Amino acid sequence: MVTIIENTYIPLSDGTRLAARIWMPDVAETTPVPALLEYIPYRKRDGTRTRDEPMHGYFAAAGYASVRVDMRGSGESDGLMDDEYLPIEQQDAVEVIAWLAAQPWCSGNVGMFGKSWGGFNCLQVASHRPPALKAIISLNSTDDRYADDIHYMGGCLLNDNLWWATIMQAYQSRPPDPAIVGDRWETMWRERMEHLPFFPAIWARHQHRDAYWKQGSICEDWSSITCAVMAVGGWADAYTNAVPRLLAGLQVPRQGIIGPWAHLYPQDGYPLPAIGFLQEATRWWDHWLKGTENSIMDEPMLRAWIEDAVPPATSKSVSPGRWVGERIWPPEGAVPLALSLGRGSLEPTPQPNAPLSIRSPQYAGFSMGEWMGMGIVGDRPGDQRLDDGFSLVFDTLPLINRLEVLGAPELVVDLSSDKPAAHIVVRLSDVSPDGAAERVSYGVLNLAHRDSHEHPAPLVPGETVRISVKLNDCGHAFPVGHRVRLSIATTCWPLIWPVAEAATLTIQTRQSQLLLPQRVPHANEPPVRFPPPAHGPLTPREVVETGEIKRSFYLDLIKDEATYITSGEGGVFGEGVIRFRDIDTTVGHSLARKLTIRGNDPLSARFELTQSIDLGREGWQIRIETETAMSATASEYRLTGTVRTFANGVPFVTRTWDDVIPRAI
Repeated sequence: MVTIIENTYIPLSDGTRLAARIWMPDVAETTPVPALLEYIPYRKRDGTRTRDEPMHGYFAAAGYASVRVDMRGSGESDGLMDDEYLPIEQQDAVEVIAWLAAQPWCSGNVGMFGKSWGGFNCLQVASHRPPALKAIISLNSTDDRYADDIHYMGGCLLNDNLWWATIMQAYQSRPPDPAIVGDRWETMWRERMEHLPFFPAIWARHQHRDAYWKQGSICEDWSSITCAVMAVGGWADAYTNAVPRLLAGLQVPRQGIIGPWAHLYPQDGYPLPAIGFLQEATRWWDHWLKGTENSIMDEPMLRAWIEDAVPPATSKSVSPGRWVGERIWPPEGAVPLALSLGRGSLEPTPQPNAPLSIRSPQYAGFSMGEWMGMGIVGDRPGDQRLDDGFSLVFDTLPLINRLEVLGAPELVVDLSSDKPAAHIVVRLSDVSPDGAAERVSYGVLNLAHRDSHEHPAPLVPGETVRISVKLNDCGHAFPVGHRVRLSIATTCWPLIWPVAEAATLTIQTRQSQLLLPQRVPHANEPPVRFPPPAHGPLTPREVVETGEIKRSFYLDLIKDEATYITSGEGGVFGEGVIRFRDIDTTVGHSLARKLTIRGNDPLSARFELTQSIDLGREGWQIRIETETAMSATASEYRLTGTVRTFANGVPFVTRTWDDVIPRAI
């Protein structure tokens, strides 16, 4: 039997109290059990309730006290939040772990897990080595906050920096629930609103890999982590690159799992197949927290899904393929398949030099899909032929043998630019006999960052340099009769903000190569099997209004202006307006994005977002409205924002920002 404690407070040394929801097996009253911690700022009360109930409930039924804690300044916790991943966030978690270990119902052993923000901070907290923390599971996270988070990619500013910041503005504008905190909810809310940071400006100010990003990037010191680590990702997510890096960099007992999924827990993995991740996690916890001798550490170091080719589509429900296992990572003796660039060709032997130039229109990239897949309608890359017309394209001949790749492709290329600042965008595609191009991987690089993200340097116009572009890790099988395609462009809208001045790149094909992480099937491959998905009891809830996702791209042929629009109505990810019956709370969240740019003018780029959250119950109705926008000149970014809050229809607090930030190379 499992008892749910809806809310309890964990005291910290500075007097702050963090709100926690606990799923407790009844046996813990007489026989202490290990504790599991998930620690995020997304409101246990009504933010992640749908996801929390069946997951934490499952772990509790398996003999763990599973604890979901709201971070300082979020949900019903005390305090204020200044930013993400700060040292105080990590130090608070260290105190929480010590508190858990000291409870009479806890055996003294603690595990920590989380997805995204929670995956980040369980790595960060592990680096502090709290004595009771014996193992972690980090899902959809990163070891490098600059190279692989939602703010920058390859030294390029991601447009998702503003998208995510806008969501955080609204999330952090939600008040604590008076059913938990009582009459002080309004005072707490006002303090939070008056303290609310303008997140997009914070992140846009740090355009290089400075101390801001190094803090919390555990790749700065792999030896800082001494507990066991399981790292989990999905090919349709944006955070998968960390899994192979963690396996290669850490020296502790470690395992990795990469499925076909988007930014989701694997028991809810989409596209399918989902797996019985909660059972697999329980095996992990049983071994490291209970000392159970089971077979979990006999599994391959990396278990990965190799995706089969499918027709390109912006929505995908199933990923055909197979599981493979690698006993160590990186594999011993792995040699990349080198393909040389020719005049429109990829060849196994070097080709005569062919200088090839490209300047893509500013709206090239619209078939790329979302930077971070959420497993929702329309967020995947479409047919890449739509953007190949704006790119240099290099194809192999039709394959006579199946080609499997597992790992990070890399382009090594000699090029020059006619401007001191430029971007290069590289896509790897699987081209079927009918010509359709399915994107397999991609990478972008700010060429001023070609040698260092910390100390970038402008290009010398006209000077040829050798650069390397690492593409995202992938697992894919190119079938017989298909072609491998490499595409090179200079822009990637709406994924990344453009450079201030349109640049032309000239590629020298001689000695330029695409290096593919070819995987040769082993004679005695370890079998990889997972049980089907399982869950604990579901959250009592009902959909009171269905949600809708809309996506469109259109090109004004007179103005040569492209407009890209996405919206989530009723639920920002299409989940609809939800009522939680057991706490009598209804939650709705809508967001719309509009990105515009003209084909020959990077300074015409503009990004606008509007958003609303409605939550509450009879007598307590909260509404939050936000507006953010971004534009730029050749020397500055401009970020504006407004947050308006209402209680029972009456205006409460309004905040506005108008920040101008110098552009760096």
